[in-house]
This record gives sequence, structure tokens and C-alpha cells, in this order.
Amino acid sequence: MNIDKFKHQHADILDSIAALRRLAQAGVAHNAGDIARLIVRMSSTIKLHLAVEDQALYPALQRGHHPELARMGQQYQRDMGPIAQAYEAFARRWNLPESVRRDEQGFRDDANRVLRMVHERMQRENRDFYPRIESEVALAAHGT
Repeated sequence: MNIDKFKHQHADILDSIAALRRLAQAGVAHNAGDIARLIVRMSSTIKLHLAVEDQALYPALQRGHHPELARMGQQYQRDMGPIAQAYEAFARRWNLPESVRRDEQGFRDDANRVLRMVHERMQRENRDFYPRIESEVALAAHGT
């Protein structure tokens, strides 16, 4: 199982979060158009990423021969539900420049809370989950 695509999507999403942070620090109202456009673009990547995880990655782990990975996959999928819901609400609320401009502090507070959850989740996957998948795949490829 090749998870390079997932890792590249994580990098794109993390880059977008960093760019949002820079735009907000440079002035939320002044950068409201760029902030809203970046949220829309990042949302497309996140939606695709979650769909492929749900339709391909997690089912493949369930069908595989590694009960621990299957269990981890179920836990990661379950844990993602509330994070995905929080992100979807965030994206709906802040996908228009007028919304961002009208409530700068609300945007900052929401971004700090929701994007931190997304960021921490992806870091956990990058640190704990994906290496474990790659390790099991490598072992299976070598017949152990």
C-alpha cells in the first residue's frame, strides 16, 4: 500500500495552514480575500483526502493481514469524525471575504481552535500512523 499521496496531501494542507497563519498575522481584514480563497482551496484538498482515506485506506487496512493496523485505522477514522465536522463548520463560516472581514476576532479564535486540531491530527498521523503502515508494508514485501 503506497501512502505517498496521503503524505503529499498532508504537506499541502500543512502549508495552507501556515499560509493562513501568515496572512492573519499580516492583517485579517486586509487579507480577507486571500484568506477566504485559501480556505476554499484547502477544503478541496481536505475533502479529497478524507474521502480517499474512507474509501480506500481504511478499508484496505481492514482487509489486510495486520490486526493492529486495522484497529489503529478504525480508531483514527472514529477520531476524525469530530475534527472533520469542526473543520467543515469552520470552512462554511469563513469561505467568503465579507465573513472574515466582518468578524476578525471570531475568525482568529475559530482558526486557532480548528486548525490546531487539524494540524495536530495530521502530525500524529505523520509521526505514528503512516510510519507504522509503511513498516508493515515493507515487512510484508520482504516476506516476514
